[in-house]
Amino acid sequence: MTGPAAFQRALADCQLVQAAHVPLEASDGVPATFASIALIAPQEPGFWTMAQRAPEMRDGLPDPLDRLSRRLVTPLAASVGGLALFPSDGPPYPPFVSWALRSAQIWAAPMGLLVSRSAGLWVSFRAAVALPWAAPAQPATPSPCDTCATRPCLSACPVSAFSADRGYDLAACHGFLDRAAGQDCMTQGCAARRACPLGAASGRHPDQSAFHMRAFHPCQNA
Repeated sequence: MTGPAAFQRALADCQLVQAAHVPLEASDGVPATFASIALIAPQEPGFWTMAQRAPEMRDGLPDPLDRLSRRLVTPLAASVGGLALFPSDGPPYPPFVSWALRSAQIWAAPMGLLVSRSAGLWVSFRAAVALPWAAPAQPATPSPCDTCATRPCLSACPVSAFSADRGYDLAACHGFLDRAAGQDCMTQGCAARRACPLGAASGRHPDQSAFHMRAFHPCQNA
């Protein structure tokens, strides 16, 4: 069995990165033979560049990035004695959001989405890996949103779909994306996510955001 260093090298070889690492809890629904959970995120811009060349992106079948993630992460996890888990596994679905918020490395932004220092509001997970070794202790650190004076994520949405008080108005968002004015979000990515200052250095390509927006709002392709 190989250990943490080999795991990090294997992730890097797949243009992936460990975004968070948390101790396993009994309520996580993961076999107790494992000790911790690593949340796996794309390392941009390399992951998207690699993904565009992957056969899954060219075969015309549904969910190409999910299938690519399974192909990459399943053997990677097995190589270190771990177990690959994916957001689409379920029901019941793995508690990715709970894991993220437990990590002291990812927080809930004022407008309701997750935020990290490295990716801003573009933070996302391709998989998680249950690992046989313990997670190192993580000191509690404040959210970057606590020192963000203007909180532009709350005002950037053209239809005010995000609110610290009301949460996320999904219907308003989809309705806007059906209109001509919504094409900026469809082709560049969610305006609220783009407004986060931390996301500017995330390496995320606009065409990657457009890909995810088409998956989120598929009626745009009709």
